[in-house]
Amino acid sequence: MSTYLLVHGAWHDARCWDRTAPLLEAAGHRVLRPSLTGYGDKAHLFGPEVGLDTHVEDVVRLIKDEDLTDVILVGHSYAGLVISSAANEVPERVAHLVYLDAMVPEHGETAVDAQPVTQHLIDAAASTDTPWRIPPLPELPPPFGLFGVTDPADQEWLRGMLSDHPVLCLRQPAHLDNPALRDVPRTHIHCVGAAPEGIVRRPVPPFQPNGTPSRVRELPTGHDCMITMPAELSELLLDVAG
Repeated sequence: MSTYLLVHGAWHDARCWDRTAPLLEAAGHRVLRPSLTGYGDKAHLFGPEVGLDTHVEDVVRLIKDEDLTDVILVGHSYAGLVISSAANEVPERVAHLVYLDAMVPEHGETAVDAQPVTQHLIDAAASTDTPWRIPPLPELPPPFGLFGVTDPADQEWLRGMLSDHPVLCLRQPAHLDNPALRDVPRTHIHCVGAAPEGIVRRPVPPFQPNGTPSRVRELPTGHDCMITMPAELSELLLDVAG
C-alpha cells in the first residue's frame, strides 16, 4: 500500500479530488487530500498573511502529525511550488513528487518566475480595494472553459469550490536547497488539451536531479484533469506507485 498526499492548486479546495481519490483508495492505497489554509474547511483562515510558506507548513505539518513515510506527493498547478518546498523540508519522508500540470520552480523562484503570466493577476489585483487577493480565473469560450472544464454540470460543481487566492502565495519563493531532495524521483503529468494564451509550460529537463531520465506523461484534456479525466489520471498515479 502506498500513501498519496494530493495537494490542490490555487482557487480550488480538496473537493477537486472527489473523483480521483476514491479510485486510488479502491486500489488499496491511502489517500490524504487536505484543503490548504484559506480554502474549503479552512476558508475562515483566509487573509493577506497567507502565503506559499503557509501552505508549505500545512503539508509538512500533516506529514509529521500523521507520521507519514514513503509519501507520493502530488501537486496540481500552483501546488507544484508547495510540494517542492515541502519535500525540501522532509525529503526522507517523500517517495515521489508528481507535478500535475504544475509550476516547477528552481530554488528561490516564485510563481511569477515559474509562470510569468501570474504577474498580470497581481497587477490587476493591485488596482482594486483588496490588492492582496486574486479572484478565480474567468470562464473562457470553448475549448478553454473553466480551468479546462467544459461540461456545464462540471463547471457548476467547480464554481462552488472556487475562491480567491492570496497574492503572497505568488510572491514568496520556493526553497529547494536540501541536497537530499535531489534523490527524490519526479514524474511530470502534462494536460495537453487547449490552454489559454499566455500559459507557457517550462520544458522538463531530459534528466531528473538524481541523474535518471525524466518521466513525463500526458493527458489529452484541460488543466483540471482530476475533474475531466479522473480514471486516466488515477491510472498514471497508480503507475507511480509501481
